[in-house]
Formats: sequence, structure tokens, C-alpha cells
Amino acid sequence: MLAVNFLILAAVLFSIGVFGVIARRNAVMVLMSVELVLNSVMLNLVAFSQITDSIDGQLFALFVIAIAAAEVGVGLAMVLMVYRNRRSIALDELSEMKG
Repeated sequence: MLAVNFLILAAVLFSIGVFGVIARRNAVMVLMSVELVLNSVMLNLVAFSQITDSIDGQLFALFVIAIAAAEVGVGLAMVLMVYRNRRSIALDELSEMKG
């Protein structure tokens, strides 16, 4: 029963993260929303690992942590480069990067 509560919490976190990616115009807030999505995936993995009584979900959660750390490093580097060139991190002003 406890794992079901974690799955509901993960679904709520995932929904908030997807809404943040779609609705935000600030690049840092979009990165934070992507982190929220990754954390909800990690919570799902651990909950399903508890349901099935295996350790596989917890091992995959460690890989998600590593991917999230790499994403933060690359994402913040990109935001800093955009800020240096444009003096703004608003995603609406990056329309010149389109095809």
C-alpha cells in the first residue's frame, strides 16, 4: 500500500515537471522542471523495486542520479553561454537558433 502512495506522488511530480517545461520561459526554471521529471522517474523506479522485491529499480535510480548530474552540468553551461552572448536567459528571445 505504501508503494502506491509513492507512485501517486511520482505522478504528481511528473505532471508538475512537464507543466513547468511547457509553460516556463526562463531557462533555469525549465532545467529545474526537467530535474523534477527525473526525480519522479527515480521515485517510480524505487517504488516498483519495492513492489517486486528486487534491487533492479534501485540500481537504475543510481544511473538516473548520474544522468541528472550530467544534465545539470551541461544545462547550466549552456545557460551561462547564452547569458554571456545575449544578456538574457529568456527562452523566447532565442528564436534565432531555429533552423
